[in-house]
Amino acid sequence: MRNCCSLSGPSVGAIGVTPFLVKTLSDPIQQHRQRLSAWFSCLPTEERHFGPSFALDSIHIDPVIRESSPEDILRPLSELTWQAQLQSPLCPQSMSVSQLFQPNAAGKPIRSVVLYGTVGTGKSTLIRKLVLDWCHGRKSEFQLIIPLSCEDLSQVTAPISLTRLIGKKYVHLRELLPTMQHYSGVLFILNSLEWMNLDFRMACTELCSDPNEPMPPAAILVNLLRGYLLPEANVLVTTRPSALSRIPRKYTGRFAEICGFSDMELQKMYFHLRLGHRDADPRETENLAEMLSRNLEHHSQLAAACFLPSYCWLTCATLHLLYYAKPDESPMTLTGIYTTFLRLNFAGEVLDITHPSKISLMLYVARTVGKLAYEGCNSRRTKFTESDITKCFHLQMNSEEELNLLNVFRSDAFRFFLTPCVQPGQESFFVFTIPAMQEYLAALYVVLGENKTALQRLGKELSEVISKAGEDVMAIVNVLSKFLPLRIFTLFNLLRVVPRLYGRVSGQSRENIAQMMTAEMFREEDSYNDDVLDQISYSILGLEGPLQPAEEDNYGRQEAFELYPIFMAGLLSRQNRAMLNQLGCTIMNMDALKITSALKKHLLKRSLRRLPPSELMDFLFFLYEFQNPSFSAVLVNSLRDLDLSTVRMTPIKCNVVAAVIGGTGKLLTDADLSSCHLDPDAIHTLAPVLWRCQNVNLHMNALGPDSCREIKELLLHPDCAISSLRLCNNPLEPEGAQLIVEGLAGNSSLKYLSLLRTDLGDEGAEILANNLGKNKNLQELNLAYNGIHDQAALRLGEVASRHPTLSRVHLYFNELSDSGLRDLQSMGDVRVIVSLTEGSDASRHWSLILRELKANAGGWDQARMGAHLTLLLRDLQSSRAMTGNLWRKVRILRVETEVKRMLSRIQGGKL
Repeated sequence: MRNCCSLSGPSVGAIGVTPFLVKTLSDPIQQHRQRLSAWFSCLPTEERHFGPSFALDSIHIDPVIRESSPEDILRPLSELTWQAQLQSPLCPQSMSVSQLFQPNAAGKPIRSVVLYGTVGTGKSTLIRKLVLDWCHGRKSEFQLIIPLSCEDLSQVTAPISLTRLIGKKYVHLRELLPTMQHYSGVLFILNSLEWMNLDFRMACTELCSDPNEPMPPAAILVNLLRGYLLPEANVLVTTRPSALSRIPRKYTGRFAEICGFSDMELQKMYFHLRLGHRDADPRETENLAEMLSRNLEHHSQLAAACFLPSYCWLTCATLHLLYYAKPDESPMTLTGIYTTFLRLNFAGEVLDITHPSKISLMLYVARTVGKLAYEGCNSRRTKFTESDITKCFHLQMNSEEELNLLNVFRSDAFRFFLTPCVQPGQESFFVFTIPAMQEYLAALYVVLGENKTALQRLGKELSEVISKAGEDVMAIVNVLSKFLPLRIFTLFNLLRVVPRLYGRVSGQSRENIAQMMTAEMFREEDSYNDDVLDQISYSILGLEGPLQPAEEDNYGRQEAFELYPIFMAGLLSRQNRAMLNQLGCTIMNMDALKITSALKKHLLKRSLRRLPPSELMDFLFFLYEFQNPSFSAVLVNSLRDLDLSTVRMTPIKCNVVAAVIGGTGKLLTDADLSSCHLDPDAIHTLAPVLWRCQNVNLHMNALGPDSCREIKELLLHPDCAISSLRLCNNPLEPEGAQLIVEGLAGNSSLKYLSLLRTDLGDEGAEILANNLGKNKNLQELNLAYNGIHDQAALRLGEVASRHPTLSRVHLYFNELSDSGLRDLQSMGDVRVIVSLTEGSDASRHWSLILRELKANAGGWDQARMGAHLTLLLRDLQSSRAMTGNLWRKVRILRVETEVKRMLSRIQGGKL
């Protein structure tokens, strides 16, 4: 991964070294170590979005390096197929960084080393680690290391001497420069040589051994590599493979290739170090690392992707988004992570510095690989043949210059995006190294407007030509207007119409983009899939239990295409457009505005439909990726309720819901968050949404007493609108009941509260009885299935009978005796629901009791539930025998039939 810091070194002020410290560091080399250490320890700003800053010493894993021969690396790519290019043997013999300058097999000393690797293999990171090791005294073989950035040197136009260049970059070394040629153990690091167009011909670059003589920077590098300038110094060059031919073989002592993490154990080591930062829960980190390790072993395609250290970084960054999002922080978007990832690897990168076009590497990728990704998404394919790739790169149509660009891309970046499929029997196919990158590049291809037909491209070119011609012609016509008939001017005025017509056609293409985004977002066959955030998690961590090959392939298809419209939305956000501009991929503000306007119209029509929970989560995630609050507010206002039941609400999902809905002030009728794996942090994050909902369902979330603190704050919020709160099937316990009643004491909106099966017991019932009078608005309280006995139940019934508004209390499925049941049924004005019978008749609330039973049966103890139903059935039969009223017998018999049916289903394990 490329370092965002230049390797050219800063001034004293740039790294913040205090004057006192500078005075104490009298040794120039010690000052040099101090400044390089401060500079190279600086991590990219993007790292801080994923948690605390990481020291390179603590997270770095050296990639595999192997020595190679010129015959291996200078073979023309035109002789290889796309498939054969990627099937070279992976690093049969490896070496360490410390062995780079050791004598070769013949015992000849090595002066210069060329370290090369494709994009993403970790060249710049390895150099940073090498420099830091020297700064900390761990590289004693070199007395002095001088890093120089070829990217910076390529911008220097005036001649400059080597001593002047070093003195300008490293002020503290100036006093050493007059005698530097006599130093031994000096290492020059020339990073990213592909930025320099070197010419080793004597007629073009003259020999120079004087470090004080001004010359072009390219000539300085040529003489350093020749060994004519500072012959005792060592030189380490890093470059992409395409620039290797610029250095003659005789001036290179060793070629070494960075092979990435070709060993799976290196991948695992990286993940353990990267995920285990100091703010993370050690148990969660260990669990994530273990799941990831198992998936690497099971999912060979993922292991193949993590061959590139940069993709390991992307994997860890994605896991940070999914699992380490803080409740009070606004995390990056998924599109932002992918755009940042590409900026770290490609920012400022030109495909070929020697080519006149100077096209950015990322723009070339968007036009070529993006086209392949786009066609794959349209045809619902994730695997591609060699002919598919050839077609997208237009091999049969390219000029000589275009073929040269293609060869540079093949050698430097092709493997970064595409790799052979590792599934048995499908080795001849190519897949995207990271599946989600297909959707990202397809989305980028669309929003850049590259998906034009040949006619549209021709129309644009003609429009530009005619528009320019029209300006020139009209200037002449204005002069001749006094001498020519008026009818002739009609013909010339048509020249002005053509650009306007093309503008309308272009506007229609933006309308088509909006239609495509909407259609992809609401595809009916994807409606009942897992939401995309879970799909991403599964693709990295795997699913529990093995998948059959057919299921695995089908799962991959679902995951591949639901991110496509979400990435399109994310790429239109202002932040991502700014980063893309740095990559050479410009999305015009006017284009983004017109797409957004058209998209709003289409989405308003589709979002009014009731969406399944996972699809609603995807829609909210779509709006979150857009990062346009006013746009989101318009669409959120069309929502009447929030049904996310059974969606696994991870920290990032809670942040998404809170950011999209919480900031709009939207009042919702219902919020169903049952079976969502909520925890206290989730309740805290979702609070701005929940207290604006009338009916809140938090059923079956394993919420404990700690969560009740957050629920208490919800109820005490001055603008709380909650009128119905369902907390059933959560282990609240008496401690939680205490917090709930404290919230009730200051709440004026709540009318219905369900604490069904919340492990309150007698202690919890007593707490409610002692504090229930402090609330003056509650109308219905459900305490069924809580292990409450007669005394506590009667105490609660007495308090309820004196409550000014409470009219109904549910106490069925508790540990009540027959006498306790009769006493509760004879309470005053309060209706205490305790059984399916009332004396010799069926209870008026029997359907309510059985409905609650069906709704909650999935999380209840089946044996205990069966025992309760058996007792209720006995009561029904007894009541039927006691009554002589035929209509009552019929009603009771109907209830008996329903209970028997339920008992039968419980015993058969079907309820």
